[in-house]
Amino acid sequence: MDNCLLALVFGLLTLGGCSARVVKVSPGPLIRVEGQPVSIKCDVDEYGGPREQDFEWMMSRDANGQRIKIISTFDASYSHPSLSKRVASGDISVMRLMDNEVELKIAEVKELDAGFYWCQTPSTDSVISGNYEAQVQLTVIPNTLTVSPQTPAAVVPEGSDLTLSCSVTRVLTHPTYLSITWSVKKGATSEEILSFGPQGDVSTGSKFARRYADGGIRLVPGKNGLFELVISRVTSSDEGIYECNGTEWTHENGGKWIKIVESTKEMGTVSVTPTGQSLSVKASSSSSSSSTTLLLHPESTLTLLCSVAADNLPALALEVTWLADGRDLITMERSGVVISNASSNGAQGKRGQASLERTGGGEYRLVVSRVSAEDGGAYTCRIRAFIEKGGRSVGGGGRWHMASEKTSSPVTVNVSQIKPNFTLTLEAILNPQVTAEPTELACHVTNITHLPPEGRLGVMWEHTTLPGIGDDPQTSHPIGSLDGYGNLLPGPTYSDRLKSGALSLTRVHPNTFKLRFLRTQEIDMGQYVCAVSSWTVTSQGDLVKTTEHQSSAQTVQWVTKRPSLNVVAKHVREASVGGATFEMSCTVATENLGEVGYSVLIQSQEGFESTVRTIMTLSPDNIMQHGGATDPNRRDSLVLAKTGPAEFRFRLAGVQLSDRGFYWCDITAWTKQQLGQAWTKVASAESNKVKIDFQENGPSFSIGIQSDVNSVYPWETAKLECSLSVSGSSPKTDDLVYEVRWLFTRLRGGETTTQVASVDRFGVVKKEARNSSSDISIERKDTHTYMLNIHGTQDSDSGEYHCIATPWYLSASTGAWTQAGELTSSRVFLTVRFAVWESLKLPLLYGVAASVGVGIFSLVLGLVCAQCCCRNTAHTPRSRNKLMDLEMD
Repeated sequence: MDNCLLALVFGLLTLGGCSARVVKVSPGPLIRVEGQPVSIKCDVDEYGGPREQDFEWMMSRDANGQRIKIISTFDASYSHPSLSKRVASGDISVMRLMDNEVELKIAEVKELDAGFYWCQTPSTDSVISGNYEAQVQLTVIPNTLTVSPQTPAAVVPEGSDLTLSCSVTRVLTHPTYLSITWSVKKGATSEEILSFGPQGDVSTGSKFARRYADGGIRLVPGKNGLFELVISRVTSSDEGIYECNGTEWTHENGGKWIKIVESTKEMGTVSVTPTGQSLSVKASSSSSSSSTTLLLHPESTLTLLCSVAADNLPALALEVTWLADGRDLITMERSGVVISNASSNGAQGKRGQASLERTGGGEYRLVVSRVSAEDGGAYTCRIRAFIEKGGRSVGGGGRWHMASEKTSSPVTVNVSQIKPNFTLTLEAILNPQVTAEPTELACHVTNITHLPPEGRLGVMWEHTTLPGIGDDPQTSHPIGSLDGYGNLLPGPTYSDRLKSGALSLTRVHPNTFKLRFLRTQEIDMGQYVCAVSSWTVTSQGDLVKTTEHQSSAQTVQWVTKRPSLNVVAKHVREASVGGATFEMSCTVATENLGEVGYSVLIQSQEGFESTVRTIMTLSPDNIMQHGGATDPNRRDSLVLAKTGPAEFRFRLAGVQLSDRGFYWCDITAWTKQQLGQAWTKVASAESNKVKIDFQENGPSFSIGIQSDVNSVYPWETAKLECSLSVSGSSPKTDDLVYEVRWLFTRLRGGETTTQVASVDRFGVVKKEARNSSSDISIERKDTHTYMLNIHGTQDSDSGEYHCIATPWYLSASTGAWTQAGELTSSRVFLTVRFAVWESLKLPLLYGVAASVGVGIFSLVLGLVCAQCCCRNTAHTPRSRNKLMDLEMD
């Protein structure tokens, strides 16, 4: 018993010795700046007892000096009297991070706080093992960090450089390191531009990374802690309040950089003056800088100056363009390359030759030699100022953005010229007498003088309606025009007719213009005039209108007559019985109508007081539609077609009782002035009424049954055929089906019948349950013939058979499936005979064969035995002596 207890104690001690308490603090020594916050972490692992551990902090000025109690997690009165006030005020505190980890915090560390710090944990282990305290050294240095920025320029022109100078120093007493950071504040947000240190590396903000990589931002280190940040070619996005931040760092044993103190100073507010505020451009004549109008003679030279001024002119790359009447004439790119933008439409040879050169800083001169009338117009100088964005890449190219664009006031250049003159004559070649006839007017230009060889003529047609015609009488409407290029410019009222070709404007001869209406309407009556204009080519290659003359008015008018229609309907085919075809034709006769289109409505009603129904419609575009009274299932039976210029036919196939009544045509005449335009109603009329009337007589049916044989042997197939016939108004093959049932009676003339099988009108076969081993099937040979097949007949299949049929047909009068009366056939008796000889011949044959086989086998066996037994059987005579001796004995 004692040995067991000792073994248990030894095991527990051994188990407890496997884990030893480990107390750890932040790696030191720790260097911190006076007045800055300090935090020292302490944690314990591999301990026993409760999960939550308590901690005690102590410190000493020397490593072996007297320890001073600072703070405890479980004893509020633990602190030394010299530190109790700081603990009570919260300057010194301990914060539990986890059950086994705390953090000692000093809000503002003092020089007296320098020394050695111990973190202790009271033992909760069952066995004392491991370490219960850890030590770290804290060094407190004075705050000697100084940040001294230099105030930058408050206003910087766009495109110039901005230099930000800032000095960051400290007194080196311990191994600490410095870093400097520039940032810009815009509103409430601050964006970091660039940071340098503490390891001598450079980092940039996300918005300035590419700019720094392109060289647009440079760091220039100086002496005695002075650093310069140069931002090249500033833009308006660089405006803001700039700040300089200096930070002192320490590098601890764990390889971690710790920020121990920092200071941020505002450098000043920088605003960027946009190039557009100071950029100015002025266009003037070389002879007079104040004159804005020049009058030149043909073949003389035009010289204009463009003067550019800006605050940051040296930092700008200028693109200079001279414009004539708003169109580019010649351009000097920012690289100095001159590009002529003159049109190449054939008029280049009629204009003066233009050149552009730079004569000084911000001075550009345009020279146009041998001017002509085409060179007249308003000349302006347009300046586009570009600033290179960021630095130059390795290849030498930079990214440019346009900072501003300005255009000077115009200088008007007039070249003396003589305007062309001519005479106009307007005549009617085709004058309509009735509506829808064509109209053609011709405008002749004669006595043309002073028109340049490259000059052209254009025309504009106008129409003024007569009083009482149209919505707005006595108002002129432009029909359309042909400009100097020959472009057709339609007026808003006649645009559709011109596009469709119903109205045309043409130039049939160099000096003759025509206006033609293919179908003249009443609203086209009125007065017409043509206005002819002359066009000349300008220096930019454009055609401009120089003069315009208007002809005298030409009146187009005729006497209008009211159109009328007359429609006659007649029978083509009458429907006398149900299912027949009804057809009627409608013929239209017109008066005072030209070419028109017709729309047709086929209407019907059962009686004179009944509701009118619309059967079918045909639009003027020959689009056929069914009316609301048309049964969707019968639409294939309806036909409405145009069989002549003024004749229409309606056909109704398979008439029914519901189709009886009166039928007629409602025809409307329509006109269309041009393709794409809507139809205009002219007149309408109804025809006389045509009647459909007939009596319905349904079909009649008969039935019969027959068999190819009346007597069969067992296992043979018996066939019974049920035939039907129809007479009277016979429906179509697809409109007639039957339901057929086969019945069986065991005894001749018996009354008890049993249904054998049936087929419904949809072709579904149903066989009844039977006791016989035979099988049955039903075969439809044609529309009126059904056959019952009895396969493998047995004696139980003997008896009388008959069929019952129910016809179904699609009534031509009602359009619905109709059930006729049930038909019953006569009876046919089927006999299954019993064959005696057939039943016995096989057993007899087998018996005879077996008897003969046994007899032959017996004969053969007897012969074999006889041969074997009598092979050595020679007779030996018995000795008489021996016999006598035997007898004597």
